This record gives sequence, C-alpha cells and structure tokens, in this order.
Amino acid sequence: MRILIVNPNTTASMTETIATAAKGVAGPRTEIVAVTSQMGPVSIEGYYDEVFAIPGLLAEIAKGEKAGADAVIIACFDDTGLDAARALANIPVIGICEAAVATASFIAQKFTVVTTMERSRLPVEHLVHRYGASSRAKVRAADIPVLSLEDPNSNALERLRFEIAAAIREDRAEAIILGCAGMADLAAKLSDEFGVPVVDGVSAAVKQAEGLVALGLKTAKRGAYATPLDKPYLGMLEGFSPAAMAKL
Repeated sequence: MRILIVNPNTTASMTETIATAAKGVAGPRTEIVAVTSQMGPVSIEGYYDEVFAIPGLLAEIAKGEKAGADAVIIACFDDTGLDAARALANIPVIGICEAAVATASFIAQKFTVVTTMERSRLPVEHLVHRYGASSRAKVRAADIPVLSLEDPNSNALERLRFEIAAAIREDRAEAIILGCAGMADLAAKLSDEFGVPVVDGVSAAVKQAEGLVALGLKTAKRGAYATPLDKPYLGMLEGFSPAAMAKL
C-alpha cells in the first residue's frame, strides 16, 4: 500500500524528519511518500498560519490521490485542514493529533500533550476535546518555536524535557504525547529517559492508516464529508474550485 504524508508547512527539512519516523514503523509492504506543501508558511503556529497552509495541503492531497495513494496523513499536530481534506479525498485522511490521542487512550488513563508555543496550546486543547479525551488529557506548551526543533544550538530539547517532567509530576501523566510533527524523531529517546510511553502522532497515524487500508475502509461520502459541490471560485483561489482540483 502507498501512504501519502503531507507536511502542510513549507520546510522540507522537517518533512525529512517526518518521513524517517514514518518509515521506521511502516510495514514491509507499505510505501511512504512524504511531500512538502509548495505554498504557505514555513511553520504553523496558531490559527492564522493554519488557514494559509490549507490550500497547499489540499493541492498535494489531490495530486497524491490521483497518483495512487491509498491513505493520507496530515503531518501537523493542529490537524490542519483535516475536515476539508476528508471532503476532498475519497481515501482515508488521518490527522496526527487525532491519531496520537486515540493511541494514548489505549495505553493510559491520564496523559499530557506537550506542544510547542502557547498560541498553539488552546487549539490543541480544542482538538483534544473534540476527540473525546478532555477528561483524561492535559495540554502543555514548552514555548518552543517550531523551527527551533531543527536547531541543535537551541534549548528546545531542554524545554521539552522540562515540560515532560512537570507533566509526570504535576499532571500525574501516565503517558506523553509529542504535540508537533517536528518532534517525531524524539519519541523513543524520551520514553527511555522518562520511563513512560511517549506517543509520536506521525508513527501512530502510519499504523492507523495501514489498518484502515487493510480493512478496505474509505472516507464516508454522505453528510459532512460529501464531495464538494462544483462552483466557481474567484480571484486568487480560482485554482481551488472542485473542478480545478480534479484536474491536478
């Protein structure tokens, strides 16, 4: 099977980190195709960035499905554009926040998401509530700019460790979720260091995508995720009308 992973920000080096984590857990018959959005912000930190990351994300999903992808993973912990992507695509589309929360729910009664910036904390809290885990989960922000995760001279890892320790001590967290796709390469190391399960949403999403494809399940096309109605889109968004997207 072929799983398309779309990094909805435009930083290719982060896509490489994501792809490495995904390939590390993928089954021997799974092909991982990781792509970087060609338009939008270099990182997604808050609601404003998220909105402008969605068009590029959707374009990559449309092209990937046409090229034969069996499932799609959106590699941003905000689950950027998830509902729109599910309406666009016929194949399963998985957000890494939803995948991580579901996975943590199987292995712990209480868990904490450690995300990057304070401006991202409330959006992630809203997602945790949407996914039915607000009574079991807390969300912390480590005050880490997303791109600092790639800078070995930053104190990003130190701040992440500080918040994980606080979550275990103060939240009584039994498991930790890493709240950014750019942290995908840190899960195993941090789990060994702190002695608790540490869930990376990218890896969790790969295994869930494999399961959905193996079960032959696709996105429902009645109701909320019905295929978008064709209509003109004007101005700069002309190329994102349903008819135009079908031609990508």
